[in-house]
Amino acid sequence: MKKLFLLLLLVTFGANAQKEMPNVNVKSQNNKTYNVKSDFSEKDKLYVFSFWATWCVPCVNELDAISEHYAKWSKELNMEVVAVSIDDARTQKRVKPLLNGKKWPYTVLLDTNQDLKRQLSIANVPYTVVVKNKKIVYIHNGYSQGAEKELYNKLKTL
Repeated sequence: MKKLFLLLLLVTFGANAQKEMPNVNVKSQNNKTYNVKSDFSEKDKLYVFSFWATWCVPCVNELDAISEHYAKWSKELNMEVVAVSIDDARTQKRVKPLLNGKKWPYTVLLDTNQDLKRQLSIANVPYTVVVKNKKIVYIHNGYSQGAEKELYNKLKTL
């Protein structure tokens, strides 16, 4: 039974680690359409998709913490953060005012219909998906103070 459980665990993690980004179109806050698979596919570049919502305090805290180091990290690691808001039709009107106040240096996408969230089977936010060469190479759910340092250390190994 233990062997079967371990095998199932390895197969599950192995499948997730090499899953490709889905072919989904999402709009930016400027109404530009992006395809998350093809528009974020520069060879050997790390793309950190951070799923968040205006009502999620840990999400906003995580994006604030990463932004403090973003200039250094993006040069050193050849990485880009893509902040994907999962705010729905009810709460999406809060996104633009929040972004105006934050001045985050990220590409911000609006997954209003939650198509991308569904394709990636995301249950709750904050949720981080790291992609390299169109493949998902790391997934992390949740945020606590200091977790951005763990993310940085993980990115250095990829």
